[in-house]
Amino acid sequence: MIDPYISPNTSRIYFRVRLIQNSPKMENNFFLKVLHIVIFPYLAHGHINGFVNLASLLHNRNSNFTITFVSTPHHIQSVRSSSLFSSAIRFHSLPFFPELHGLPPNTESLADLKVSQFVSFLHATKSLQPAFDDFISAVAFDAASHGTKVAIVSDIFLGWTVEVARKYRVSHSVFLTTSCYGGAVFLSLWINLPHTKTTSQRFSLPEYPDVRIHRSQLRKEELEQKWIDMVAKSLQIPIFPIGPLIGGLNPASPTEATEIIEWLDLHPPASVLYISFGSQNSIQKNQMLELELGLEASRRPFIWVIRPPLGFNVKDEFKDEWLPAGFEKRMKEEKRGFFVHGWAPQIAILSHKSTGAFLSHCGWNSVLESLNSGIPIIGSPIGGEQPFNVTILVELGVCVEVARGIMENSEVEKEKVADVVEMVMGDNEKGRFMRERTKEIRDVMKKAWKDESCSSAKGLAEYLKFINCR
Repeated sequence: MIDPYISPNTSRIYFRVRLIQNSPKMENNFFLKVLHIVIFPYLAHGHINGFVNLASLLHNRNSNFTITFVSTPHHIQSVRSSSLFSSAIRFHSLPFFPELHGLPPNTESLADLKVSQFVSFLHATKSLQPAFDDFISAVAFDAASHGTKVAIVSDIFLGWTVEVARKYRVSHSVFLTTSCYGGAVFLSLWINLPHTKTTSQRFSLPEYPDVRIHRSQLRKEELEQKWIDMVAKSLQIPIFPIGPLIGGLNPASPTEATEIIEWLDLHPPASVLYISFGSQNSIQKNQMLELELGLEASRRPFIWVIRPPLGFNVKDEFKDEWLPAGFEKRMKEEKRGFFVHGWAPQIAILSHKSTGAFLSHCGWNSVLESLNSGIPIIGSPIGGEQPFNVTILVELGVCVEVARGIMENSEVEKEKVADVVEMVMGDNEKGRFMRERTKEIRDVMKKAWKDESCSSAKGLAEYLKFINCR
């Protein structure tokens, strides 16, 4: 059987954001000491949003906590200017020089890079360790002088922060912003590499023999031992559910955001399909063409956050040649399509009455935002744990997968796109069931923080007790 924290039969757990804590067991009686909590996300938009929400949540929980948000200069500036934080939250900037690691200058986010550069960027973030070490040294010394405690909460992709925490004997937690099921499956693949031990197209995971994985759900490149070691440090330790955490930074242009909402206002309730593949990815040119043809065949109005195809710089200007001749112009004139070539106000779109479904890569932030608005999902995963998020969403009855597999393995067929869009958005038994089921999940999510007796409020309280009882 799968551990109950990640059981497919425990539906309430799938939309949890997890805190993984590396500390001894909690005692029953404790005194909540003053804490200095250091929040350190990975340098990617989707990760930073979760940590922004976590920092605000912790401050609102206890204003006596000292909370410091750590990142690189660009992200610190973005977060500071967002007005999302209380003025009581501190910031600490770490110097970062990506050009020393073969990356473009001033590259501080995955959104600035091609997919082929992601691994190099991961390695480059290790160069932040000396400056982070110096910062924690000062924080730990100050805490010892005043009889307070220090707790580091870092991203799973910053595994080296564990070494710093151990050096200065401070608490360390990993904030995992994926689904429980998707995260567990992805971690098991990293640790065990079961696909290298069989030639079969389908195989089981050692810890979870009931979970069957298909090779089409894997990336083509091999996983590196360094990544495996980082993840291994975060396993076999307590887990605290504190989600869902919704919202965060949104760099969308206010002018374009207004235009989008006005365009949505022109359409009937639940009639518009929203399409986005996340903040740092795109799809291949041939996949883009099939999707475009499928959308036209579906006759459904849509909003598409569209970027240059895979292999091109996501920040380059979009070229007409990547769309069928006259497609964007025709869709605009018929008011059937709205193309966003930058950032979109995703939560505002999903919560609009005219939005009826979300064609998504199924990153967990997007999943949470869709379910929180009661919007069913059409899954087209791109990477990471996304294929496994789709698996559990399909089982929950809130998603239909339109493209099997990820990235290089994925095939998008125009006929299937049209059929799935109609299945999810049409007046049919499957569509009605999905819409009703999604609203049920939405209601469960909204109860998670209703009062102190609810699941996520309890999870946060238990976590804070845990780190105070070392």
